[in-house]
Amino acid sequence: MSDILKKLQPIFQDIFEDDELLITAESNAATVEDWDSLAHITLIFAIEQEFEIKFALGELEAMKNVGDMVELMQTKLSE
Repeated sequence: MSDILKKLQPIFQDIFEDDELLITAESNAATVEDWDSLAHITLIFAIEQEFEIKFALGELEAMKNVGDMVELMQTKLSE
């Protein structure tokens, strides 16, 4: 598990109010209970705050799963 994925774990658990939630690179809105549009906005905001990054709308639309999110975050954090 990458360092970013490890750091995302508690954020996901907090947003989805599930201390037993385990995310993987393949996790997505279809595989995580209660991941709807409002939860997605809340999740993105929490990630942007925690990592001090900003996602562009096009970047958000391109994310299909947590793995895509992690890859994009790695790119942004290395800039």
